Amino acid sequence: MEVGPAPVSSNVRGHRFVLGLYVILVAAAGTAGFLAGTFVRDLTAPRFLFVIPFPATPVGFAAYGALTIALVLGLPLVLVVYVSSELDDDAV
Repeated sequence: MEVGPAPVSSNVRGHRFVLGLYVILVAAAGTAGFLAGTFVRDLTAPRFLFVIPFPATPVGFAAYGALTIALVLGLPLVLVVYVSSELDDDAV
């Protein structure tokens, strides 16, 4: 009895895991921003991308934290998805 290679499975579970992890990290950054805005006093208003001002309120810091992490993690993630979709599996 010869054992062959494992059957090829879909990569959907991996994509869902990465997307779920991304959403969790963005939510954690938003929560941390909200908590910082709530409990830390005398904070100056943040500026998203050094241009767009946010209010120095818990909601402003939550939005700033979530948007910043979404951008910092999202751009490389989009690049990896694009490169991996364009990569020819036969060339490797």
